[in-house]
Amino acid sequence: MSATTRGDDWPGVRPEVVAEVVAGLSARLQKRLDGAAAKLAQRPVTRDGEEWRVQVDEESLLVLRAPGGVVTDPADVRCGCLLAPACVHRAAAVTLCPIADASEPPAAPDAPDAPEGSEPAKASEPAEATEAPEVPGAVSERDAATPAPMPLTPPERAAARHLHRAACAVLAAGVSGAGAVSQAELLRAAHRARLAALYRPAAAAVAVVTRIRAARSGAPDHRLADLVAALRDLLDLTTALTTTTGSTPELRGTARQAYAEEGGLRLYGLFAEPVLTATHAGVVSWAVDADGRLSTVADVTPHGDAAAAAPLAVGAGNRTVRLGDAALSHREFSRAGLAVQGATRSTTGRLGAGASVRAVRAAGTDWAAPPAARLWSDEPAAQVARALAAQELPYESRPAGSDLLFLDVNLLGTAPYGPGGEPRLLARCGAGGLNGGPDNSLVIALRAGHEHPELAFRANLALLATAPGLRLRVIGRLERADRPELRLLAIGTAPDAPGPLALPADRAGRVNLGLERLQTADLPADTVTGPTTAPAPPAEGPPVHVLGRRVEQTVTTGRHSLAPSTATAAADRSLLRAAGLATAAQLLDGLRAAAANQQRDVFGRIVQDDHDAFATAWLAAAAYTEALAAALCSAAWAPEEAVTGKA
Repeated sequence: MSATTRGDDWPGVRPEVVAEVVAGLSARLQKRLDGAAAKLAQRPVTRDGEEWRVQVDEESLLVLRAPGGVVTDPADVRCGCLLAPACVHRAAAVTLCPIADASEPPAAPDAPDAPEGSEPAKASEPAEATEAPEVPGAVSERDAATPAPMPLTPPERAAARHLHRAACAVLAAGVSGAGAVSQAELLRAAHRARLAALYRPAAAAVAVVTRIRAARSGAPDHRLADLVAALRDLLDLTTALTTTTGSTPELRGTARQAYAEEGGLRLYGLFAEPVLTATHAGVVSWAVDADGRLSTVADVTPHGDAAAAAPLAVGAGNRTVRLGDAALSHREFSRAGLAVQGATRSTTGRLGAGASVRAVRAAGTDWAAPPAARLWSDEPAAQVARALAAQELPYESRPAGSDLLFLDVNLLGTAPYGPGGEPRLLARCGAGGLNGGPDNSLVIALRAGHEHPELAFRANLALLATAPGLRLRVIGRLERADRPELRLLAIGTAPDAPGPLALPADRAGRVNLGLERLQTADLPADTVTGPTTAPAPPAEGPPVHVLGRRVEQTVTTGRHSLAPSTATAAADRSLLRAAGLATAAQLLDGLRAAAANQQRDVFGRIVQDDHDAFATAWLAAAAYTEALAAALCSAAWAPEEAVTGKA
């Protein structure tokens, strides 16, 4: 039975398919590709089983065959026009399709290390499923204390150079100039890198394309900071591969995740969060074992309907946990436990779901009782230091939950916060000078775990803003900024709270903020006083944004945007040097100089170069901005006496 879908409801497509179809166009048709894709996006799409159909005009029908929702062969994209197969319609179609996972096929169900689903993306920083197509996890070579560099073979070096040139070209063009042809070239280079066993750079390139598409289409989950980070990671990898004589396993990555036998595990559910990206939706549950180690169980699947993606993610919370014979949903597991035999787990904490795994439901634990309570025992500054240190590791090597913070807070209400003065829900975290001790408290801004309006995060945060004085035990994801910020994922009653949350018995005293909606009746009556104004945080820090803004401006509008007036450049330089950021001023001058350093022919026309020198200058500025941001974030969370040197 056929079903009419929205214009943006296309199947997924493998990166190499996009590259091959676009490469088959003539130069004339490549210039028309972006316009053709925009027109095709307005046409209705119908699905009939494994086929997606678009009536291009009265005589031409475009058909995409996508087994399992993914186009895996260029021959599966067929058009009835006279120019097919070298027609612009086929290329426009694959340009509109979301990039699908390019990983190897998953292991057979009876394999001991078979993953249970796609790796979950971070809710606040949605990591597209294509960002790590090789299924992030442990890499066996990384077990060595000092991995030995391995010389690149000629095909590997050629693939790395191809990928580096394509990445430099995308950076120089910016989002506004990186159309379908530039994206396809980067995907072609990514596929070549993957065939050369350079899995991590290939995954990084696919992530860049996915985020560029989100930026160009105005997708609600697009964040410029994520795109900047993706480009920085890609250029950092390709630069390292092309400028050194060898490569380490960290640079190469792996195609599959390694799991270790764990035997018996006693797991206690902590919380569950929805996963929502441009291509995937689902849920991930977090659990802690008796040793205090975090683990994850995910149920994330591709989606072809952007409008239905958020409800799909929320509904995934009611799916059965795919681990052994467990007969409980992800929502239930977030408050219950599991006794697992034959368990397998990756270094990153992801639990395998092979046929040899046996799991039965068991009792859960309160957040205030062992082993969960141990997660709240570290000081906030120590937790932030752990999270920032983990960010230096490759994504696929980071321990599960390394970016999570476990805090006890007092809600203060809303107040202007940050450079733009946007009203935020603030909370106080720390001792606060109780019992005559020093005031080690911090004022932190609480943000939604995910900004999508159809998830429950934002509505729950708005309701919490009406309850100043409420004391909570919270789990959140660190938002790296020069002021303390936390993306809130789950809440519960703090052990020393004067009044508990008035939740139904089946909530076990806690709420998964992305999956469940709070009601006014769930809050203690004596704290619901309506909106209020909380104390404003300290004044602004150093003008880091001056350099960071130019780094982001390059990604948005390309190399040519860094040619402002002399007065603007002088003002930026003066502001940075006055704040003691001489290195930042030097890097910004170097970035502008590299952007302007383009040769011209005898007619005054710009001679195209490989943009390598410009990309090198941009990468230096981006890396400095990244390091400085981490240092400022660490300082923002440090106790006052640690900053001032007071006892």
